[in-house]
Amino acid sequence: MERVVSRENMVAAWQQVKANAGAGGVDRKTVDATHRHLVSHWPGIAEKLVAGTYRPGAVRAVTIPKPNGGERLLGIPNVQDRLIQQGLSQVLGEVFEPKMSEHSYGFRRGRSAHDAVAAARDHVLSGKRYVVDLDLKQFFDQVDHDILMEQVKREVTDKRVLRLIGQYLRAPMVQADGRREKRQRGTPQGGPLSPLLANIYLTSLDRELEARGIAFVRYADDIQLYIGSLRAAERLLASLSQWLQRHLKLEVNADKSGRGPSDGATLLGFRLHANGEIDLAPRSLERLKDEVRAQWDARCSLPLTERPQRWREYLTGWWGYFRFATCWRQVCGLSGWIRRHQRKYFWLRWHHPRGRLRALQRLGIQGRALGQAWSRRGAWRMARHPVLHTALPNARLSRWGFGLPWHSAA
Repeated sequence: MERVVSRENMVAAWQQVKANAGAGGVDRKTVDATHRHLVSHWPGIAEKLVAGTYRPGAVRAVTIPKPNGGERLLGIPNVQDRLIQQGLSQVLGEVFEPKMSEHSYGFRRGRSAHDAVAAARDHVLSGKRYVVDLDLKQFFDQVDHDILMEQVKREVTDKRVLRLIGQYLRAPMVQADGRREKRQRGTPQGGPLSPLLANIYLTSLDRELEARGIAFVRYADDIQLYIGSLRAAERLLASLSQWLQRHLKLEVNADKSGRGPSDGATLLGFRLHANGEIDLAPRSLERLKDEVRAQWDARCSLPLTERPQRWREYLTGWWGYFRFATCWRQVCGLSGWIRRHQRKYFWLRWHHPRGRLRALQRLGIQGRALGQAWSRRGAWRMARHPVLHTALPNARLSRWGFGLPWHSAA
């Protein structure tokens, strides 16, 4: 605990919490408000932590949509507890990191989703023709506290740290209507300590797979196994379902788990092909299309001056992740569709014939072509009209800040 509350560790923890920002917890204190509080009260908080008398606050329940449908429950601690959890995670990470599997990639220093996808590609290229996609039903909500704490106790003997982890696990969750719910299971996502505890919990699964000689990749609770035959894949899925229930009290989601040919397997938003190519998974493309529709909805009240920044912020993050793909045929195939949404947006924002006339004149359109300002075509049809292509060519849209990064990369 003295290592946790040391100045060096807590300064690093605060920098991380501040960088992550995020909403306040039950107390609704922002990062800045918490900083002002800690300037005066941190010595007393540190004394309580060292003495083992500190009591964490409740967590705020927040639901967010899952990319694949449904909702995910988050438990958001207050900022002060996020700081302490981050400090704990940094110290405990040094203890548990060397004990973790080489096949585990999620929430680990120096490892990334791209590393996991590259490892999966290597397994596929090695001739593992079938993939078992293992989906753990509500994993973060089903972690057994007793099993988890036994795993932590194997490496941590400081009773103050063990007690504090247990208190964080059991901290009540406050729902939006004010109801406080006790927690007997789970380590809800939302706090800095949860990813480390999840990795500790699933390390025993990693060791079991290694002992069986199974090629696999795990990124948090995203798990894929690579097998030589369909029959072996079916047997493995059945036996692992029993093992997980017996040893970790986890249920395999039969509806979402599956097995099939490795060609076309998807992992972390990417699709892997038997020849080693990596492109975007179909759901990733659909999410991109959904975002394009939302950003280029003319009913959105965002001022035009702010739109380039919003578009760049989204595409910078999106491109930073998905540029790892080696095959861009499908994405490049969407370029014209995206440009059409952009032109449709401008046509609708010009509102009426006279507004469209003035806009077309400003953009260099002359003569009879200006008559299109009175066109009765719908906006979607008009978005691919030659006049609008001339007024809003790809180069002009890019100069305005609405470029498509995969074209620059090509």
